[in-house]
Amino acid sequence: MSDYPEITKARRIRALLDSSNLIRLAGAHDGLSAKIVEGAGFDAVWASGFELSASYGVPDASILTMTQFLQSAYVMNCSTKVPVIADCDSGFGQVNNVISLVREYEQHGIAGICLEDKTFPKSNSFSASEQTLAPVEEFAEKIRAAKSTQADPDFIVIARTEAFIAGHKLEEALKRAYTYEEAGADLIAVHSRQKTSIEIEQFMKEWPNKTPIVVIPTTYPQITLEDLERLGIRMVIYANHGLRSAIRSMKNNLEELYRTGDLVSIEGKIATIDEVFELQGVNEWLDV
Repeated sequence: MSDYPEITKARRIRALLDSSNLIRLAGAHDGLSAKIVEGAGFDAVWASGFELSASYGVPDASILTMTQFLQSAYVMNCSTKVPVIADCDSGFGQVNNVISLVREYEQHGIAGICLEDKTFPKSNSFSASEQTLAPVEEFAEKIRAAKSTQADPDFIVIARTEAFIAGHKLEEALKRAYTYEEAGADLIAVHSRQKTSIEIEQFMKEWPNKTPIVVIPTTYPQITLEDLERLGIRMVIYANHGLRSAIRSMKNNLEELYRTGDLVSIEGKIATIDEVFELQGVNEWLDV
């Protein structure tokens, strides 16, 4: 019997938003990593474009297609009981592309999407590439299109402003957030690549806290849950920490194995076969 009530995953995100609890997501890129996110206790899975691109061995620069993003999000959704929120970059094109992706993601059971206000093709927020923002009204039209297209009223659309990433000041970030709020965004993600949370704190001091705010604290890891709650943040996304953990572990263990040729030296550092079986649901299949 399921541990969850028989309601849609989008409805579960809505219920979390209606509560006073900070909603926590962690990034994944396939069914296995999504199961690990769920098993760790996170409220939802972030179908990370950065993680997915890295898993293909390509930059996070609009190289993969919407179909590849959607298929990966669908696999994560089928593999877990918790909701999946999908990173959809800048919408894979213009307004018509956004209309298409909302229909497809909804039909595949994804609880919500996140669109960022950069031009297509985009570049990763932490890369050395120039970060170019879309005109504010052009992006707002994408948000309006997404909201008018969705069939499930619980499906959520997160509008992510990259104003700070592109080097703009607080005024631009606020202007864009207000515009996206008026366009109907359910949440606003405010992204920063500063080494401290100073830009986020400045933003929250000016934000009236009507539309919930999402943050992605990749470059300011010192921020705590208490800090986030004090600032009035409603959702935090640990967007790439699972992938980065796996890379470091795989790299270290395989280099040691190649250097020593000694399986025993890494045996205590890696998952057991039974742990893999558990993630695969092997026993459930054997019981059928």
